[in-house]
Amino acid sequence: MAQEHVHANTQPAGEQLPQHVAIIMDGNGRWANRKNLPRYMGHREGVKAVHRIVEACLHHGIQALTLFAFSSENWRRPKTEVGLLMDLFVRTLRSEVQRLDRNGVRMRFIGERSAFDPKLRALMDSAEQQTAHNTAMTLVIAVNYGGRWDLAQAARRLAVRVASGELQPESIDSAVLGRELCSADLPEPDLFIRTGGEQRISNYLLWQLAYTELYFTDLLWPDFDAAAFQAALQSFAGRQRRFGQTGDQVEQSRRA
Repeated sequence: MAQEHVHANTQPAGEQLPQHVAIIMDGNGRWANRKNLPRYMGHREGVKAVHRIVEACLHHGIQALTLFAFSSENWRRPKTEVGLLMDLFVRTLRSEVQRLDRNGVRMRFIGERSAFDPKLRALMDSAEQQTAHNTAMTLVIAVNYGGRWDLAQAARRLAVRVASGELQPESIDSAVLGRELCSADLPEPDLFIRTGGEQRISNYLLWQLAYTELYFTDLLWPDFDAAAFQAALQSFAGRQRRFGQTGDQVEQSRRA
């Protein structure tokens, strides 16, 4: 981030802000290819974009930002690229945790960690512990994460509780299942952003995105800056979130 201490700001009265923003940071490799650079350079530039958006979220007072850093399907990429991504992840964690901590950011990692090197797992654990008491914002990094995996592991935990007699099958509803998901301690995302021109959610937060506003942009992730983020926030502010109600009902509740 460009500043050591970023002070939260409030949006002008009347404009709704998301509490939780979820992003698929797509286009790092294509950004590098267009510039005749190694794909790894695109991922390095993508880290700079993360700095900008974390700073923007702090500025706007957004509670949570969840970034899809490495999906469970990304292991299918060439081994060299995966290795470079892991090295970048380690270096970024070592260099950024102190700065995030000074800015009051709590770090969380969601996903299946067992596939990672013990050194990386230890760094993730350490970052979470160091920043656990911060309250300015929660930064969630989804690594080796998949929405179907998230649902499957939630169902598995519930099955164990049923088998032990702790839980009755008929008591399982959406609220009970939701409390077993990785992000159960956070509000569900209000705004989902995907860069890079693709218009799909790619097995990301499948349950949590049920009522999320979706925003797609052709910008590649390394080019996504504060102005582009502001455009996404403005799009969100102009939408009417009905959650099954009529538009008239929503307007009446706003005026009440």
